Amino acid sequence: MEFRLMTQEDPWWAGVMAYAAACPWSAGPALARDMERGAFAGFERVLAAIDGGRVCGFCTVTARDCLPDAPYTPYIGFVFVDEACRGHRLSERMIRAAEAYLAQAGFCEVYLVSDHVNLYEKYGFEAIGQGRAFWGGMETIYRRALG
Repeated sequence: MEFRLMTQEDPWWAGVMAYAAACPWSAGPALARDMERGAFAGFERVLAAIDGGRVCGFCTVTARDCLPDAPYTPYIGFVFVDEACRGHRLSERMIRAAEAYLAQAGFCEVYLVSDHVNLYEKYGFEAIGQGRAFWGGMETIYRRALG
């Protein structure tokens, strides 16, 4: 399994964008639109899990997430694993790859926003608050120290 931290220049960018656009999770097409419009800048990346030339999952590393007024940065977001690839701790492995990248970039902590309960805690994240996402739903903000 290869974990690619991509910018628009990466040869896999278009393929991951197409995969996200067609994925069954409703947030996938939103990620594809962000990728198409070049929404990733600076340290921001799309991380793709690729196995044998096949996209198995993705997540993002960004400065902001879906809570417009949250004062935190950076975030891991859009965590998705293809149904055929589930059951192999791929979400955790992608999160760990993103964390390693962020630690190397000099960040001391990372944040994640989700409406899932008891999912990210098993990866060492702690709930630190809640906020209303730009679509109106309530989301929990999670934090994890790096290093």
